[in-house]
Amino acid sequence: MKKFSKFKHEAGVDEAGRGSLAGPVTAAAVILGKNFKGKNLDDSKKLSQSKRLELKKFIEKNALAYSVAFVSTYQIDKNNILNSTFEAMHKSIEGLSIEPDFILVDGNLFKPYRDLKYKCIIKGDQKYQNIAAASILAKTYRDEYMSNLHIKFPEYNWIQNKGYGTKFHIDMITKLGRTKYHRKSFQIKSNQQILQFN
Repeated sequence: MKKFSKFKHEAGVDEAGRGSLAGPVTAAAVILGKNFKGKNLDDSKKLSQSKRLELKKFIEKNALAYSVAFVSTYQIDKNNILNSTFEAMHKSIEGLSIEPDFILVDGNLFKPYRDLKYKCIIKGDQKYQNIAAASILAKTYRDEYMSNLHIKFPEYNWIQNKGYGTKFHIDMITKLGRTKYHRKSFQIKSNQQILQFN
């Protein structure tokens, strides 16, 4: 894995929680130095929880700059998930202690941020270190957020499913209804089952 551009401060950006039925959408932006060595960095979904947490500490210690941002369920319902994802990405970029001169985004959609040049890369978290690092931070910070919410609402088992639409989670929504952390704008069918854990 390497940088995409020749720019000095290229920021990798990724999100977590876009397809979840509950909780925020979370984005991270990471700027790595040219001598950064992170041989175990990869798409966060391919890594074990313990490996993600280990790499989270490594990234936070060794990155030139990083930032994580959340956009709430309320905002998702108000502005839709796509716009909320862009908002989370923009907030994460804005939160960087170093202003980037280029943005590398995982996926195929991005709303321009100020006048910065950018590039969308499908499966970018498997190809570029800064996107992989952003993927890991977005995932670990959101997982922690959902694990804390689980303490208040253990019946939905968010500590395990992180708000995604597993059969158990959907069954509990059908039985108990939705909390204020559930996305009201997301349609849930009784036979729907989403097995992705972003």
